[in-house]
Amino acid sequence: QVQLVESGGGLVQPGESLRLSCAVSGRFFSINTMGWYRQTPGKQRELVATITSDGNMNYADSVKGRFTISRDNAKRMAYLQMNSLKPEDTAVYYCNADIRVTWSSRISDNYWGRGTQVTVSS
Repeated sequence: QVQLVESGGGLVQPGESLRLSCAVSGRFFSINTMGWYRQTPGKQRELVATITSDGNMNYADSVKGRFTISRDNAKRMAYLQMNSLKPEDTAVYYCNADIRVTWSSRISDNYWGRGTQVTVSS
């Protein structure tokens, strides 16, 4: 029932910016930590950034200072502002959310979006 949908990917040149969005829909009690991950074909998915329900943020060293994660709890949205993009940032970017589905749930469930392609090339 819970679904995550990413948007905002595209083709940009090095040094340019993109803003990714993640919309969460369905029935659930609350959203805990949300995060952005990225993956290239044949490689492992890697953490890009996370943000807790209290707004605490963590970033991979490779994107720190360039990317900013944020969330809007009222809109059930998460965002990833990507500045100074590099060719190494090229990947499919996935949104992840740790969600408490019901009021009685003590253990949360993880959900993934289907991803949005980001390509950085001259």
